[in-house]
Amino acid sequence: FSQQLFDAGEYEDYLLFHGLSVEMTEALAEFWHKRLRQQWGIAAADATDLQKLFAQGYQGARYAPGYPACPNLEDQAKLERLLNWGDIGLSLTEDFQLVPEQSTSAFVVHHPEARYFNV
Repeated sequence: FSQQLFDAGEYEDYLLFHGLSVEMTEALAEFWHKRLRQQWGIAAADATDLQKLFAQGYQGARYAPGYPACPNLEDQAKLERLLNWGDIGLSLTEDFQLVPEQSTSAFVVHHPEARYFNV
């Protein structure tokens, strides 16, 4: 749908829809991270204050290729091989970007000392 809007020259609608879809992808990743913490029995200690939650006020971390803790985007290829992404319609570009664009990948860990960091 996004590409149809772009191809039709509906650039404002395209930008609005694209922005919404990529933000929804990130929100869904946060939702599943929370669900994993619940299933692991560690979500009870999650911060209730939104600002504290955004400052990693929970146990564990979600590391994604291309971000400071995992800057090598080529790691996407390792995940692709391990998880057989093609089975659900995901693929990688030659620059290791996910297709469809409104997709994300991550390593989710539950260790109490897991923190975000820069490499």
